[in-house]
Amino acid sequence: MGGQEEKAGGADQDGVLLRAVASGDTAAMGTLYDRHAGWLHARLTRRCADPEMVREVLQDTFVTVWRSADGHRGQEAGGWLWTIAARRLVDAQRAQERVARFTGSPLEPDSPGGYGSGTAPSAEDRVLAGLEYGDVGTALDRISPELREVLRATVVDGLSTREAALLLGIPEGTVKSRARRARAELRAALAQLPPIPLGGTA
Repeated sequence: MGGQEEKAGGADQDGVLLRAVASGDTAAMGTLYDRHAGWLHARLTRRCADPEMVREVLQDTFVTVWRSADGHRGQEAGGWLWTIAARRLVDAQRAQERVARFTGSPLEPDSPGGYGSGTAPSAEDRVLAGLEYGDVGTALDRISPELREVLRATVVDGLSTREAALLLGIPEGTVKSRARRARAELRAALAQLPPIPLGGTA
């Protein structure tokens, strides 16, 4: 019981801090950073092996929070912050991919978008990767919007089922069932399309 009360109190404190940040309170911004930078850094590191990119994304995340704290609408601050951080990471990775394509440098085998295992990705995996890295497939457009938003929260933003539920305002069970339905619909849509070619030189 005490743990639930502590958690609720922390959420309330985050809300107070974000309202203060929105009014230009730099001390509140520092407190918010101290409360959340550690776990954000750890989670970003699990998704990106480049420490310099992680540092830049973390900095960019809090710059975004400073500029857009008034956009917080009362949802759990952790999920809101991670959504921002995950999107900044995707932006940074896309920029890195553009540079790699321009210079002709291959992505590292284990980098996002690279398949270091040597196993060719399935068509479904490629569309889901496209959802995160920018090449949204035609099949994805055939999925209903409420299913797409669950994929976006869990694939693009990297949110857990619980975080996605809080972000979208739906029960965790609904997130799970929609994710299963989304993948089933995606497979069905892919079956009606021509094979998706693997990437290569034109």
